[in-house]
Amino acid sequence: MNISSLISFLFLFFSILNVDANGQPNFIVTSFGAVADGKTDSKQAFANAWTKACQTPGGVVSVPAKNTFLLSGGEFVGPCNGLTVFQIDGTLVASTDPKLDDLKYWITFDNVDGLNVVGNGVFNGSGPSSWAQCRSSSNCKNRPTSLKIHAVSDATISGITSLNSKMFHITINNSKNVRIANVQITAPADSPNTDGIHISKSSYVDITESSIGTGDDCVSIGDGASNVNISGVACGPGHGISIGSLGKYAGEQDVSEITVSNCNLTNTDNGLRIKTFAPSMSSNVVSDVTYSDIALNNVKNPIIIDQHYCPNRACNSGGESGVQINGVKFINVHGTSATRLGVSLQCSKTGPCQDILFSGLQLTVGGGSPATASCSNANSRFLSSNPSGCT
Repeated sequence: MNISSLISFLFLFFSILNVDANGQPNFIVTSFGAVADGKTDSKQAFANAWTKACQTPGGVVSVPAKNTFLLSGGEFVGPCNGLTVFQIDGTLVASTDPKLDDLKYWITFDNVDGLNVVGNGVFNGSGPSSWAQCRSSSNCKNRPTSLKIHAVSDATISGITSLNSKMFHITINNSKNVRIANVQITAPADSPNTDGIHISKSSYVDITESSIGTGDDCVSIGDGASNVNISGVACGPGHGISIGSLGKYAGEQDVSEITVSNCNLTNTDNGLRIKTFAPSMSSNVVSDVTYSDIALNNVKNPIIIDQHYCPNRACNSGGESGVQINGVKFINVHGTSATRLGVSLQCSKTGPCQDILFSGLQLTVGGGSPATASCSNANSRFLSSNPSGCT
C-alpha cells in the first residue's frame, strides 16, 4: 500500500470511528449510512456497524438519542473480538410490511461471548400491524419475536424499553450468564402472545428491577432453564410469571433452581403458575422452585399448578401429564385475589406433585374474605397460612 492509499484508508477509518468517554471505539450507525427518518430501511448500515464493532475489542455500535431508524431486521452474529456493546439511545422501529411477519425474529444476537445491550432507547416492534389476525383466531401463525438472545454468554441487557412486540418481546435460548436489569416491557393487555421474557435451555439468568406489562406471561420459563433468578419485577397487565408450558414436545429438558422474589403482580390473569400439557410428549422434571415475598394485587388465579394445560381446542384432552413437579416453595406470598379460588393445584394422577410447601401465605378476596385452596394429586403442606389447607 503506497502512502496516498494508506492516508485514504486511515481517513475513511477514522471518519466512521469515534471514541466514547470510556475510551471504547464507537461506531455510530449514521456514519455507515443509517437514515434517521423512521422510513428508510437501515438494515445494511446497522449490519456494517456491527461488523466493525464485533471485530474491534470493546467495540460499540451506537444508536444516537433523538433519532428513529426503521429496521426490517437485524442479525448480529459473532464470535467477536472481545466485549461488544450495542448502545441504543434512539428508537428502532420494525417494519409493518406483512411479508416480514413470516420471519421468526426481528433482531437477533447470536454466538457472542461478552455482549452489552444498553441505553435508554426503544425497540418498537410495530405489533399493532399484525395483532388483528390473532385476536380473531387462536391458531394464527407465529410472528416475529422482537429480540432474540441465542448462544450468548456473559451478557447484560439494561435500561432499554421493548414496546409492542409482534409476538414475544425477548427470548433467551441456549445462553448462560445473562443479566437483565432496569428494562421496561410494554404491550396492551389484549395483545396476543406478547410474552415479556421467555427463557429456555439457558442457565444463570437474572432478571431484576424491571417493569413488564403485556398480553401474555410477564416472564415464562421453558424447558432446560436452570439457575434463574427473578427479583424486583413489577408484572401487570399480563398472565403472570410462569414455568411452562412444558411437555408439549418430545425430548424436553428439566427445569430447576428457579427463584422468584420481591415481585409485585397487579391485575394479572394469573399469578405464579406452572403449566404442563396432558398427555405430555416428555417426562421432564420441575424441581427446586422458590417463590418468596411476592405481593399480589387483584390477581386472578394467584397460585396455580395446572397439569392439564390446554390453550386451545386443538389439544388432546385425554391422558395425564408425565412432567414431574417436586420441591416447590411459596414463602410469604400475600395480597388479594380477584377470584374466590386463591390456590389451585391440579396435578397429574400418574405423577402427583411432591413436596409443595406454603409458609406465611396470606390471600384474601377483594372484600376481605378468605380465599380458598383446591388440590388434586398434590402432596402439600400449609404452615401459618390463609388459606390453611386444601379443600
